[in-house]
Amino acid sequence: MMIYTSVRIQHIAYPVVYFPSNSYIVVCVPCGYRYELLQKQLFQLEEAEGGFDQFTRSYNTFGVHRLPDNRLFFKEWAPAAEALFLTGDFNGWDKFAHPYTKKEFGKWELILPPKHDKSPAVDHNTKLKVVVHTKEGERLYRISPWAKYVTREEKSVIYDWVHWDPPQPYIQIHPRPKKPTSLRIYEAHVGIASPEGKIASYTNFTNNVLPRIKDLGYNCIQLMAIMEHAYYASFGYQITSFFAASSRYGTPEELKQLLDAAHSMGIVVLLDVVHSHASKNTEDGLNAFDGSDSCFFHSPPRGEHKLWDSRLFNYSSWEVLRFLLSNLRWWMEEYRFDGFRFDGITSMLYHHHGIGKAGFSGDYSEYFGLQVDEDSLVYLMLANHILHTLYPDCITVAEDVSGMPALCRGVEEGGLGFDYRLAMAIPDKWIQILKELKDEDWDMGNIVHTLTNRRYGEKCIAYAESHDQALVGDKSLAFWLMDKEMYTNMSSTSPLTPIIDRGLQLHKMIRLLTHALGGEGYLNFIGNEFGHPEWLDFPREGNNQSYHYARRQFNLVAMDHLRYCQLYAFDRDMNRTEDKYGWLAAAPAFISATHQEDKVIVFDRANVLFIFNFHPSKSFQGYRVAVEVPGKYKIKLDSDEAQYGGHGRLDHNTEFFTEAQPFKGRSNSIFFAVLPTVHNM
Repeated sequence: MMIYTSVRIQHIAYPVVYFPSNSYIVVCVPCGYRYELLQKQLFQLEEAEGGFDQFTRSYNTFGVHRLPDNRLFFKEWAPAAEALFLTGDFNGWDKFAHPYTKKEFGKWELILPPKHDKSPAVDHNTKLKVVVHTKEGERLYRISPWAKYVTREEKSVIYDWVHWDPPQPYIQIHPRPKKPTSLRIYEAHVGIASPEGKIASYTNFTNNVLPRIKDLGYNCIQLMAIMEHAYYASFGYQITSFFAASSRYGTPEELKQLLDAAHSMGIVVLLDVVHSHASKNTEDGLNAFDGSDSCFFHSPPRGEHKLWDSRLFNYSSWEVLRFLLSNLRWWMEEYRFDGFRFDGITSMLYHHHGIGKAGFSGDYSEYFGLQVDEDSLVYLMLANHILHTLYPDCITVAEDVSGMPALCRGVEEGGLGFDYRLAMAIPDKWIQILKELKDEDWDMGNIVHTLTNRRYGEKCIAYAESHDQALVGDKSLAFWLMDKEMYTNMSSTSPLTPIIDRGLQLHKMIRLLTHALGGEGYLNFIGNEFGHPEWLDFPREGNNQSYHYARRQFNLVAMDHLRYCQLYAFDRDMNRTEDKYGWLAAAPAFISATHQEDKVIVFDRANVLFIFNFHPSKSFQGYRVAVEVPGKYKIKLDSDEAQYGGHGRLDHNTEFFTEAQPFKGRSNSIFFAVLPTVHNM
């Protein structure tokens, strides 16, 4: 079998497995020390809490809970508070009628008996507030850090804590799918997942977007901006309520239905979790919950992130560990997410948070010195250890730009325990090439180096672009390639212009090359599969609160006369081909050619041969390429097919036979026709 694209071909060859030269294990001393720190933390959890199982279920006791007799039990941690009271709709907003009782270690508790009719004292979907009295005599109104649902009135800027206890909660019925061996991630944002200029809903995503993701061949969804964030334009990265699913898209039950529907399709769902920092909001956030400048965070200046204007957690605090680890468990248990993409890992790992670092050289002194924050590092090890112990199929992905060694190795090896890391250099490389270089100046060796430059034994998620590249101030790949012509020349009823032709072909080739060579998983941001035009910009003062760019124009794909459907079809068939042959789960590729003058890249992986010709005008007849397995080869994927916006220059009925002539480190070779990037006009 062979995949053949206008710049590449693919086909059969045995996978190459790379082994260390010696069969012994070398233990890194700093890694061993890190494992000792983890063991110490686990021992303390066992001694103080009876183990991590109950400790990470603290959402069952903190916040508010209905007991079997309909009494309501409230519990908070506010170590600096002088007194706590509960107020809300249930008591006519009396600020002093229901005081909490102070317990040990900064804990506060309150029990509300049921009403005369034996129903709970606080009705479902009614508002509550915690009234905090400080030692300085201030009276503060706060949302419980453990609030499960918060909403905002239309004309208000502050979110309200709403008691969520529906009489008929949604019951998920479909089991979690097994962990995919080849991870193909669809990065999505519920709010923008509609062509309409408004905030889209969980229900819209369930009914209209999930079937599209399934059709495209993605087996994993990474949901962004689910944890409640007061500022929509923060893209979900300034969290205010960690246990609350964002109410701007709908109710908690509707989110549960979304995950249940995804599971019914065999799709796993990851939550984009933000434990690296928190919003500075006080009235509807964690900041200064008990009136102090610390509580969940380090005191300033250590507890403030200068660039993000946010608060930084104190990972050495027992109660912060309880809060964050229980937060992970909550999303796994209550909503049945299948894992997490951890945001902002670089900021967590280092005391400098990556600020002022132009880049990391890769020298090990950068990763094992005093600049490393051991508290947060051990928290990440602990989180991964607990998640993978309780949920063996749980998937964790790290967003780290520093290249921390052993990030994706097991904690028993002194690693941090993540399953995957994002290959963040790849999209930067593609954008740099498109911004700075002419087609004839593309460096094939440099491209291949960027795509393959990853730590051995640590899985990477490759991607050509993500939400970062779509944001206002940058451009998607499609817009870098075709720019303003996307507005006027994307119709298949009009002649194909050189810019659109080049853009279509390179869009497909860049994505397939990244997919096949760049890692052990692949990621696409919602809409980019069909070359979504324009950028992403959330409503804000600077754009007159417009939703025009905070949407995804799926309607473009439905218009058969527009070329967007051709890019969509290629992305779909690329994923389906991977699903059949499994190159993401295979050993690293064997690269047999990176020919700079010809602009040709050839490699094989998972019994598939890939041939890419990035030359803008030059084709090659009888081009010899290296293969290992002798026999007959056929084209399986061809980016030059007319249905993908290509020119249909290859005969797919052609069979190619190997010759017993060693070439480029392989036992056999074969001749192919290698076509240029664009059609000669």
